Amino acid sequence: MRIMALRRASNILCKPCVAPALASRLSWWSHVELGPPDAILGLTEAFKKDQNPNKVNLGAGAYRDDNGKPFVLPSVRKAEDIMRSKNLDKEYAPIAGVPEFTKASANLAFGDDNEFVKNSLSTTVQGVSGTGSLRIGANFLKAFWPKEPVVYLPTPSWGNHNPIFKHAGLDVKQYRYYDKSTCGLDINGMLEDLNNIPSGAIIILHACAHNPTGVDPSPDEWREISSVMKNKNHFAYFDMAYQGFASGDIDRDAFAVRHFLKDGHKIILSQSYAKNMGLYGERVGGFTVVCDTPEEAKAVESQLKIIIRPMYSNPPINGARIASTILNDAELRAEWLVDVKGMADRIIAMRQTLKDNLAREGSSLDWSHITNQIGMFCFTGLNQDQVQRLINEYSIYLTKDGRISIAGVSSKNVDYLSKAMHEVTK
Repeated sequence: MRIMALRRASNILCKPCVAPALASRLSWWSHVELGPPDAILGLTEAFKKDQNPNKVNLGAGAYRDDNGKPFVLPSVRKAEDIMRSKNLDKEYAPIAGVPEFTKASANLAFGDDNEFVKNSLSTTVQGVSGTGSLRIGANFLKAFWPKEPVVYLPTPSWGNHNPIFKHAGLDVKQYRYYDKSTCGLDINGMLEDLNNIPSGAIIILHACAHNPTGVDPSPDEWREISSVMKNKNHFAYFDMAYQGFASGDIDRDAFAVRHFLKDGHKIILSQSYAKNMGLYGERVGGFTVVCDTPEEAKAVESQLKIIIRPMYSNPPINGARIASTILNDAELRAEWLVDVKGMADRIIAMRQTLKDNLAREGSSLDWSHITNQIGMFCFTGLNQDQVQRLINEYSIYLTKDGRISIAGVSSKNVDYLSKAMHEVTK
C-alpha cells in the first residue's frame, strides 16, 4: 500500500514537469522568422484582389494569348495525343533523363548534325526545367571546378540566379550589362569588366531574351564578348530559356551559343522548355557540358548522375516525352516552329503597338527601347514613383524596377496601358 501511495505521489509531482518539456517540443521552430513574400507572386495576389475592371497584370512571366488566357500550343496537344496512343507506362526515367529528349535538346541548341553530339563530345542530362538545370550546373561547378569557383552575373540578372548559385556554395559577383540611360546594353562597361575580372572566371550569359531587361547583344557584340572571354580564359555558362521564343527563329536565338562553340569555347548550358513550348508546369529542362573527348564526356556524365541522385533521384517523364515527341517528329517539329513563331510575333507586335500608341498620346520621350529590346520582358525605364502611380491610380501591376511582361499586353488593354504610361511620365 505504501509503495502504491508513493507511486501516486510521484506521478502527481511529475505532472508539472511534463508541461515545460511538452512546450519545448512544440516550439522547435519559434525562432523561424517570417520570410518576405515573392515579389512577383505578391503582385499577382494584389492583382487578384483589385476590383478595377480595367486592371492589368504585367508582372507574371508566362505567355498569354490576346485574350489574356494561358495558351497550350497545338503542337503540344498533338504530342499528347500521340503519347496516349502509345499506351506508355509510368516507370522511372533513368537518372540522366529520357534519352530521346536529352539528345534532341542538345541538337536543338547546337544545331542539327553538330559535331558535339555526333562525336560524343558533350553530355546532356535532363533537369527540372531551367531552375533545376542551373542548380545541377552549380553543384557540378562547386564539386569539380579546379579552384574555388567564382560566378559572375550580369547586372541585373534573373532574380533566381543569385540564390541558385549561392545555395550551392558558390561565390557570386557581378559585371556591368544594362545601361539605364539608354535602356540598352552597356557593351563598353561589360567588355571592360570582363577584361578586368581575374582570368578563369565563370561568366553567366543569357543566350537570348535577357531576363529581366530584354536587352541582347548584337551578333557583332557577341563576337567581341567571345573574343575577350577567350583572351582572358573565362568560362562561359549559358542560360538559354527562350530559344525560338525571342525572335521566332530557333537558329537566330542560338547564335551566341553556336558562335562560342565555333570560337573554341568549351561551354556548359542550361535549357528550359517552359516558354518556347509552354510547358511551364511540366518542368522540362536540360543541362549540357561540352568536353574535349568522349571519355571525358562519359566521366562527366557519371558525376552528374551522382549529383542528381540525392537531389531528386530522377526527373519527371511526361514533359520530357512531350518535348521529345515534338523534337523528334519532323512534321510535328515543323508545326511547333510555327507555334513558337506565332507567340514571338505576338510579343513583337505588342511592343510595336505600345511604342506607337505612346507617340500617338503625345509623349515626347524616346520609347525606341521598347522595340529594340526582345523577348517576354521589357525594362520600360519607369522609376519607382511612376510604377507606384500605375499600380495605385490605374491598377496596372508591374515590378518596382519598371519591368513589364509584354505577354500581359493585348489588343484589348494596350490603349489603356499607353494612356496610363503617358500620364505618369509626361
